[in-house]
Amino acid sequence: MKGVLILDCISVGLLGLGTVGTGVIRIIENHQEQLSHQIGCPIIVKKVLVQNVHKERAIKIDPSVLTTDPNDIINNPEIDVVIEVIGGVEPTKEWLIQALRNKKHIVTANKDLLALHGPELLKIAKANGCDLFYEASVAGGIPLLRTLAEGLASDRITRMMGIVNGTTNYILTKMSKGGTSYEVALQEAQAKGFAEADPTADVEGLDAARKMAILAGLGFSTQIELADVKVKGITSVTESDIEYAKQFGYTIKLIGIADRKNEKIEVSVEPVLLPLSHPLSSVNDEYNAVFVYGEAVGKTMFFGPGAGSLPTATSVVSDLVAVMKNMRLGVNGTHLFSPQYEKCLKRDEEIILRYFIRLLIKDEVGSFAQIATEFANHGISLKRILQHPIHPRETAEIVVTTHRSSLANFEKVFHRLESLGTIQTIKSIYRIEGEDE
Repeated sequence: MKGVLILDCISVGLLGLGTVGTGVIRIIENHQEQLSHQIGCPIIVKKVLVQNVHKERAIKIDPSVLTTDPNDIINNPEIDVVIEVIGGVEPTKEWLIQALRNKKHIVTANKDLLALHGPELLKIAKANGCDLFYEASVAGGIPLLRTLAEGLASDRITRMMGIVNGTTNYILTKMSKGGTSYEVALQEAQAKGFAEADPTADVEGLDAARKMAILAGLGFSTQIELADVKVKGITSVTESDIEYAKQFGYTIKLIGIADRKNEKIEVSVEPVLLPLSHPLSSVNDEYNAVFVYGEAVGKTMFFGPGAGSLPTATSVVSDLVAVMKNMRLGVNGTHLFSPQYEKCLKRDEEIILRYFIRLLIKDEVGSFAQIATEFANHGISLKRILQHPIHPRETAEIVVTTHRSSLANFEKVFHRLESLGTIQTIKSIYRIEGEDE
């Protein structure tokens, strides 16, 4: 049996000194005594990769620690752990592969890289006896991945549903609570630092999709790829959609869903209508929240800041502590995620859901009857109906919610509705979640 290894110190190399990297430095410096107590030795930040060593920074840092050459970290024999918070896929992927081959443990917050190349990196880490931890890649300061891997390891996860992107949640909150337009809400999010100058990855749902791919893979112990996630962003959500949703007792949130039934999986990210009474409906601004359903534990909810310097850095440093504890015990690389099940995705016929639909139709006798017939012909019954005349009187707006049916049936009826001469426009289609029938 191996004894506990006595370490003089742990040397860290940090790739990136932006918002999260700065938070990592602050936590290590401010919590050094507490961290040393947990792991039995101090942490030394040996080198930090930056683009410009002369740039003024929000923290004081020894200039000799800064470097513009990644080789000063990934090929440095004095560095034990590489923390990657620089983002991007290339050349970051190659840097981390080289670091693993040099027997360096990795802590990363890079959801893009993990969603695309996670299995490959984990395989290389295991082959080299290294840890690769990525708690901060999914929900910022919420310890969600560790909870799935450790706290709920004895349970069988059947469903995960939640808000995993703070930018879109902030925008939708402003649209819903303040009557702000999408464009103005986006500008406010950018001004407060919640949205990037190019917000495409957030508002088109790609950021959330990457997180859900990671979350579903770990929660269901299978290999989920980004291409397996059905994605729709929030750019088409209008103030009218939000107001009609309120009339029906709902709010609109960008929701990630990972569902497993009969060993078949569905993963999606899209704007979803939730009942105003649902706990996720009260999660506002930049906050994240995820429900996890287990066969034994039932329903649990995890809530907290999904982004930001110190919340995300807290998850990064927690992973660093886990690496160092493994180093003391000599068990690095033995607790890496390894898929247990073959991936089996649900067919559209096996995805059962409800929808909210807005239509502009010709305001004439028989128009709605024709629409209702199409739904009935595809086995879909309507639950609630709202008709609103629009001036001039030739046009009416119809808003309906449906009972449950298969996605395949809905796709067929949507295709038929597009071809009907009585329908001028299908204004919006949103999934409804969070209530039982």
